[in-house]
Amino acid sequence: MSLKIRLSRAGAKKRPYYRIVVADSRSPRDGRFIERIGSYNPMVAKDHPERVTLDVERAKHWLSVGALPSDRVAHFCANAGLMAAPTVPDKQTKKNQPKAKAQERLKAEAEAAAKAAEEAAAASAAPAPADEPADEPAAG
Repeated sequence: MSLKIRLSRAGAKKRPYYRIVVADSRSPRDGRFIERIGSYNPMVAKDHPERVTLDVERAKHWLSVGALPSDRVAHFCANAGLMAAPTVPDKQTKKNQPKAKAQERLKAEAEAAAKAAEEAAAASAAPAPADEPADEPAAG
């Protein structure tokens, strides 16, 4: 039996409230569960103490016997200090990336800027011709 620690939705329409439950992975989302170990209320402020309540001892127990947390519950457990924070893949989606031609244009601009900076550094490092003192006596 594969166990999951996941969210089970409760609450009214457009007023979500979630229970953090340990359930068999084959059970429906809001169906049968083994134990309720906390709750999550996304309708309150992020710094509110009742936003996430988690029975840390029971969560430790279920994690130790092999229950796998969902992504959201893994974040809650990481915030409670039960496990390391899950890593998010860098290239999860490509929709936020510019298109191919725009990427090429940005790369060319970056190379041109780097070349200009290199030339400016080389020009400033080269010894500048010193101004020769005038042989004429100062008027005065």
